[in-house]
Amino acid sequence: MSLQRKSPFEVSKNILRERYPKAEVAFVAGSFNRNEETKYSDIDLVVVFSKLEAAWRESFVYDGWPVEAFVHDPETLNYFFNEVDGKDGTPSLPMMVIEGPSIPEDNSLSKKLKKLAQAVIDKGPPKWSKDTIYHNRYMITDLIDDIREPRNQNEANAVLGSLHETLGNFYFRANGMWSASRKHIPRKLKKINSDLHIKWVTAFNDAFCGKTEEVIQLATEITEPFGGLLFDGYRRDAPKDWRVKDSGK
Repeated sequence: MSLQRKSPFEVSKNILRERYPKAEVAFVAGSFNRNEETKYSDIDLVVVFSKLEAAWRESFVYDGWPVEAFVHDPETLNYFFNEVDGKDGTPSLPMMVIEGPSIPEDNSLSKKLKKLAQAVIDKGPPKWSKDTIYHNRYMITDLIDDIREPRNQNEANAVLGSLHETLGNFYFRANGMWSASRKHIPRKLKKINSDLHIKWVTAFNDAFCGKTEEVIQLATEITEPFGGLLFDGYRRDAPKDWRVKDSGK
C-alpha cells in the first residue's frame, strides 16, 4: 500500500486474534476493497461469534487504523439485516458482509452469511407507500423554498446539506431501490445512472457556490414522476392519541 500503514487485512487478522479470539469469522470491509482509500480511511470489521447475549458496535484505533467493529452472532446479524438496515432502506451491514473478504479464511458460516446478505439485497427494500412519498415531496419542497432566496450563503449551505440527503433518499426509495447516504449518494448514482450523476454533482457544486437554479430544476425533475414538488394543499394529521389532558392544576 502507498499509505504508511500495514495492510488492513493483516491488521484485521491481528485484531481478530487479540480482541475476538473466540469469533468464528470476520468480514473486512472498507474503501480499500475498491482501491479508494485515503490516509483517513478506516476498517469496517463485521465480527461473528457462534452465540452472543447481544450484538454490539465499538470503535477503536489499532496499529494506525481507525476501526469500526460490528459484533454479532448469526441471529443478531439476520435481525440487523432485515429489521434495522432493511427497514431503514440503507443496506450498510449486508453490503459489508457481501463485499468484505472473510478472515482468517472462508468457511461454511461465512458462505452462509454471504448468501443470507445477498438474499436481503436481492429482495430489495420495503416499498415506499404513497403516504411516505407524499410527505417526502413536501419536505423536499420546503428545503427548495429555503434556498430560492436565502438570507446568506451559510444558511443556504446548511439547507443544501439536508437537501442532498433528502433528495437522494427520495430518488432511490421512491424508485424502489436501496438507498445511500452522504458521500455514498453520488457514488451510487454514478453506478446506476451516469447522466443523473453528472447532473447531480454539477447542480450541487453550483448551488454551494450560490447558483441554485440547476439544483431546483433537479429536484423538480426527480419528484415529477410522483406528483412533483408539493406545498399548496399539503396536510398531515397527527395521531388522535397525541394529547395530554389538562390536570386541572
